[in-house]
Amino acid sequence: MRLLALCLLVCSIAACAKPVDPLTGGKLVYTEDFEGSGLPSAWSTKSPVWKVAQGRLTGARAENEGVWLSQPLPEQVRVTFTVSSASPDGDIKFEIFNDGKTHQSGYIGIFGGWKNSLNIIARLDEHGTDRLVGAEGQAVVKDRAYEMTIVRTDNRVRWWVDGQPFLTYADAAPLRGEGHNHLGFNTWHAPLSYDAVRVYDLAAQP
Repeated sequence: MRLLALCLLVCSIAACAKPVDPLTGGKLVYTEDFEGSGLPSAWSTKSPVWKVAQGRLTGARAENEGVWLSQPLPEQVRVTFTVSSASPDGDIKFEIFNDGKTHQSGYIGIFGGWKNSLNIIARLDEHGTDRLVGAEGQAVVKDRAYEMTIVRTDNRVRWWVDGQPFLTYADAAPLRGEGHNHLGFNTWHAPLSYDAVRVYDLAAQP
């Protein structure tokens, strides 16, 4: 009986220790569908170009004056959102694990940057020599809505586009904690539309 009880305990511990699927697991802790008539109270910006219209957050010619989510992100997190560009230049951009108010204070993801020629994840400087360039041959299609998924559970920022692996940035000294726990959206000139923001805590039970 004691052996059976021990086996059951070991199995129970193993089940509890089973890792969460980063693409489907975790607890939903924030959601926004931009259904109101103005910028939701949890978001802030210094630029008047960011507006909510027809159920989407839109911005154009912000010249990197982004819009920021004030609610901090969990340490282990999955963020999803949809985004489209109304420009043939693409230039879809998000910023993550930043201070919630400043461009290039965290990691910057760009899909179809530099006139739809480069895809990158950068750390603190989108022009820096340490940026990751990849997903060659993949470019933004004008007006197409893409589903973005960004996950961090360790020292990597992992990015999926429409459910397919896109880029992974491995950082030997990850940006963490206060000052590096916010989400932002940004654009230089391209007209972008964002929607369906979801934040999941991957360390919590659903």
